[in-house]
Amino acid sequence: MPDRLAALYLRVSTLDQHPETQLHDLRQMAAQRGLKVAGLYEDRITGTRASRPGLDRLMSDARRGKFQVLMVWSCDRLARSVRHFLEALDELNRLGVEFISFREQLDTGGPLGRAVTVIIAAISELERHLIVERVRSGMRRAKLEGRRLGRPPLPVDVESLVRDRQGGLSISQLANRYEVAESTVRRLLRQAEGAPPKRSAQPTSQLAENTRPVSAV
Repeated sequence: MPDRLAALYLRVSTLDQHPETQLHDLRQMAAQRGLKVAGLYEDRITGTRASRPGLDRLMSDARRGKFQVLMVWSCDRLARSVRHFLEALDELNRLGVEFISFREQLDTGGPLGRAVTVIIAAISELERHLIVERVRSGMRRAKLEGRRLGRPPLPVDVESLVRDRQGGLSISQLANRYEVAESTVRRLLRQAEGAPPKRSAQPTSQLAENTRPVSAV
């Protein structure tokens, strides 16, 4: 059976710190578990920074299936927040990558680790639903308050639009000229044409003609 491949992720907060301690502990744990180190990923940056080149490269390689195990010295080395940690662990679980943390002794490959993964996935799903519900609730409240949703309408000279249409320009040409969507052009043209006239009520004179007078007895 070929050795399983492991990726080691190291992070220190400042440039004058050194990750040698993390690297020593992770290499030793990998050897004890019979794992072959396939890649070393390192960031020298604070955990709150959104962009981390080493972590971005690690996740990209995980999606390509370049390793089966991810090892970190501690959970806070991987993620910048609890939410980010849950999202990362959820993605690793979907990719079939085992996660091991040295300090917390967390291993998603074991029974307890798999249970933790299920709980984390459930929490992530719940958080996604809560975010969607908050967005929908905000949109409903905005509508009740009479606030307009979406982008503000673009000013369009409707008279010029109608003249250009009568001059032979197509809908797509009008959309390009006035920098709006083709559906907007069609809607403005329909509004300019006006609603179809309603059927007028029958004239009174006609009613009078159609009504026979009652003869006196």
